[in-house]
This record gives sequence, structure tokens and C-alpha cells, in this order.
Amino acid sequence: MFDLIVTNANLPDGRTGIDIAVRDGRIAAVERGIGAETKETIDASNRLVSPPFVDPHFHMDATLSLGLPRMNQSGTLLEGIALWGELKPLLTREALVERALRYCDLAVAQGLLAIRSHVDVSDPRLVTVEALLEVKDRVKPYLDLQLVAFPQDGYLRTPVAADALARALDMGVDIVGGIPHFERTMAEGAASVAALCRIAAERGLPVDMHCDESDDPLSRHVETLAAETIRHGLQGRVAGSHLTSMHSMDNYYVSKLIPLIHEAGMHVIPNPLINITLQGRHDSYPKRRGMTRVPELMAAGINVAFGHDCVMDPWYSLGSGDMLEVAHMAVHVGQMTSRDAMRACFDAVTVNSARVMGLDGYGLDVGNHADFVVLQAANPIEAIRLKAHRLAVVRRGRIIARSEPRVSQLFLEGREAIVDAAAYAPQAGRDVD
Repeated sequence: MFDLIVTNANLPDGRTGIDIAVRDGRIAAVERGIGAETKETIDASNRLVSPPFVDPHFHMDATLSLGLPRMNQSGTLLEGIALWGELKPLLTREALVERALRYCDLAVAQGLLAIRSHVDVSDPRLVTVEALLEVKDRVKPYLDLQLVAFPQDGYLRTPVAADALARALDMGVDIVGGIPHFERTMAEGAASVAALCRIAAERGLPVDMHCDESDDPLSRHVETLAAETIRHGLQGRVAGSHLTSMHSMDNYYVSKLIPLIHEAGMHVIPNPLINITLQGRHDSYPKRRGMTRVPELMAAGINVAFGHDCVMDPWYSLGSGDMLEVAHMAVHVGQMTSRDAMRACFDAVTVNSARVMGLDGYGLDVGNHADFVVLQAANPIEAIRLKAHRLAVVRRGRIIARSEPRVSQLFLEGREAIVDAAAYAPQAGRDVD
């Protein structure tokens, strides 16, 4: 007897007609024609069943705060930071918790079941930390939430940041963050990287640092981050987020930098929606795209994972918690339109992001947690093309979100028709090479 069987599913690796059986919150079988007794069945009907979406870079303390205290008129990163600085003294624990929980509901509906959120520790009240620790505990049954101690105003630039960051880590925040390009000088930026990596090494914690989120080709703190990762033996535990300056660096320097990132075993987290929006704001034409060198990093064997970064906050007025929208933007910005490249973009919002977060029991193999999402698409490429509708979201073997297929009924002269966008694919929705 199984608790749940998903029948006739397509899997991201190309297998079709597969059944997935669940018992006691774990995947018990993945094979054709299981045909056993079960308490509940989901007929996938040749739809894609994927492991849940994972967002390795987000700002949950700022989410859904759009318009508070005013709008970002220039659309720049720096005005967004200034706006957030105006809002911080007005933040309350209750409002932070309420907005974050509303976002978590949205995330679950989108099949997004794991999020790494940066939490600003520049305000010595640490109300953001208190609120997000409460949210982490409350969503634990249905969403994995990791928190990064993020000194938004600069670790060295802000007099209270060092003490506040240490207190945040003592309170239970999981990861050490930083923002070296926002320190006063390049030298202080490098010093902040060294100090924060030392703290992580001493505490046995991972590092996830906003790094070189700039159009300046001479913003090269990722080099320091890679070197400090190696110095402190942090390989595999460090992520460099954004790295947008790599878009503007000369090719010779990048030919040195990418092998260094690989040697350090670093993860790289671009944020396509936000990078394409905030970067290049000082350009006339030609205007830089701003996203880091994703195809080259992937080709070098570096784990690249895409983050959503922002939803309706001082930096980005759009967003819906949809990681397929993130992958869709990456395909376009990175010109990653080959079949293999598009599949890699799907991996960047699922398995690659799970690797960044170190999620235990993630994936569709027997013995893993029974966490997955049924999509109204036949394969990963079609899922990205359509930003596919979520038909069912399963967490630990329990259906926690469900919706009807999205179709349109047409009433045309002389005939009626049903249109399902997912049916407009090569070979009736199958992938092609």
C-alpha cells in the first residue's frame, strides 16, 4: 500500500510514462506501471513532474514592500538601497512577518519549496532577523528557508554592522553574507571579504556574498572571494551572487578568473530578472545587458544557479515568485537558445539551486523526500517556454497545492475549440534534439 502514486509522468531526464510511488513522505518507487494499491492518485497524463523549484537568492525582508515609503524613480540599484534605508526605521516585526508569510504562500503555489533569503543586519535592532527567524519556524512544514546575515550598508562602512552580524549569527542565522562593492574603497571591500570569510571558517558556516553587482569592469571582489575561499578551506560552501561586473570585464582577465572560481569550488548565482533591470542604467547605447557570463561559467563546470532576488520591493516592482520566469529571462539575456542550454536553465532553478542550498533528499530518486511539482508542459524546455501552469505541488508526499489545467474554450464561426498551449510543441509536446 502506497500513500500516493503519480501515474504516466514525464521526467526532466527525458523518461516518459513513469509512475512515482510515495510512502511515509519518501519516494518509494520510480518505474513504469507500478499498479499497486494506493490511497491517492495523480494522473500526470504525460505532463512533466519535476523536483520542486528552488530560489537560492532572495530578499524576503523587503518583499511586497513596493511603494514604501515611495517608488524608485531612477530604477537603479543605488536608489533602491537608499529607499530601503528610508524604510528600515519604520519596519516592524509584525509587518515583516505578514509580508513574508504572504510571499511564502505565493511561492508554494508556484511549486517553489526552498528559498535562501538575505536578511539585512545593518539596523542594530535586528527586527528583520527576529521576523525572518519566526517565519522560518512557521513555514518549516512546507518550505525550506535559509537565512543569510547580510550587511546591506557595508560590513566596514557601517559602524554597527560587525556587532549586528555577529549577533544575528548567534541568534541562529545560517550563512555569512557581505557586499564588498558597497564599501567605501576597493581595499575596504577586499578587507570585508577577508574578514567575513574568516568569521565563516571560525563558525563552520557557509558564505553567500553579493559580489561585484556593478557595471564597473574593475570591480573584482570575486577574485578575492575565490582566494579567501581557498585560504580558509571553504570549497563547496561559498556562493558569489550577481557577479555582474564580469559582463563588462575584458576577456583576458576573465580567462584567469573563471579557472580561479572553479578551483575554489564556488557556486555562482546570477539573478536574471534583476540583473537585466538594474544594470546598464548609466549606459546610453549600446547598452550592456549586465548578467554575468553564464554559458562560460557553466562550460567550465561551475555550478550556476538562478535566483529571483526581488518581488515588488524598492529594487523591482514586478515578480510573481515564478522561477520559470527567471529561467525564461536567462534564456533570452544569455542567448542560451540551444536545446542543451535551455535544459541547463531549467537545472539552474532546480537541481543546481538545490546544490547551492545543500538540500538533503532533493530529487526524484528512490529514498528522497517526496517533494515535486506537476507542470502543464511535457518537458523542461516547454516548461520554460510556457512558464508552465502548476497542476499539483507535493511536499513530503502530501498535496499542498492543486489547480485545474489552464485551457481556453473558443467559440468561432461554425466551430468550437479548446486551446491548450502545452499541446503546441514539437511531436505533441515531446522534446526534440
